[in-house]
Amino acid sequence: MSVLLIFVDGLGIGTRGGHNPLHLLGTEGAPLAVFEDEEPPLPFGGLLARTDARLGVEGRPQSASGQTTILTGVNVPALLGQHKQGFPNERMREIIREHSLFLQLSRRGLGPALFANAYAGRFFARRPRWVSATTVAVEAAGLRFRTVEDLKAGRALYHDFTNRSLAALGEEAPLRTPEEAAAILAPLASAHRFTLYEHFIADRAGHEQDRGAALLVLGELARFVRSVLARLDLTRTTVLVTSDHGNVEDLSTRNHTLNQVPTLSWGPAREHAARRVRTLADLTPTILEILTPREANA
Repeated sequence: MSVLLIFVDGLGIGTRGGHNPLHLLGTEGAPLAVFEDEEPPLPFGGLLARTDARLGVEGRPQSASGQTTILTGVNVPALLGQHKQGFPNERMREIIREHSLFLQLSRRGLGPALFANAYAGRFFARRPRWVSATTVAVEAAGLRFRTVEDLKAGRALYHDFTNRSLAALGEEAPLRTPEEAAAILAPLASAHRFTLYEHFIADRAGHEQDRGAALLVLGELARFVRSVLARLDLTRTTVLVTSDHGNVEDLSTRNHTLNQVPTLSWGPAREHAARRVRTLADLTPTILEILTPREANA
């Protein structure tokens, strides 16, 4: 049994209409095209859990607190009394170092685990002061960061799996179609008990209210997810797709939305995930439950 978690920054469950690029994509947006008050016909037998990103705290959900919650199972906004945008602060980093999903998997002997994203060379040349929740979570478990060399060798993907934005940084990297990128991620997920892949550029398109960019990004992302699912043995691998907050589903505003986010699930534990996940704080415990042998749960 293995789990692949695909995290998409800024993808909420919105309403139909011209403000929502997923509506404009039509069938090309499947399986990401999930709308309020509709049950989506998900391919490959997928199931939807409408997931609360607000976590009982007033205000708009934000990336730092939402991602920290996803990666630890700790309701960080409730603990801190607010949503936190951008990158985790020191208190949140302490929470991650103690409760990182990667660390919990390691302590339970549920490896190997992989963060499939490659870091650009400038991260290693001059580490930024502020880093993502995932960077802290990976470090907490002592895992190796993947590099552009790993990417070239088919052992990692950039957060823009096409590598267009990586090339814009001056890195030499092959441009890839969504299907070519999926052909890299699927065998990585099959070879590891747990794999995380993160995709951030949908959130950027939402903040910029760029309809053309949103249509391109979401259309390619939908193709990528479909191709990953087609390449995996879904009798052995559970695939989860989730997000930290809404944004790109409503281009009428550049702000994050108050919408629920989708947690989509496929594979042998899809029914368990669909029943179990109600808020972002449920992702880590759900993954641990899926990967823990049944006799240990008895």
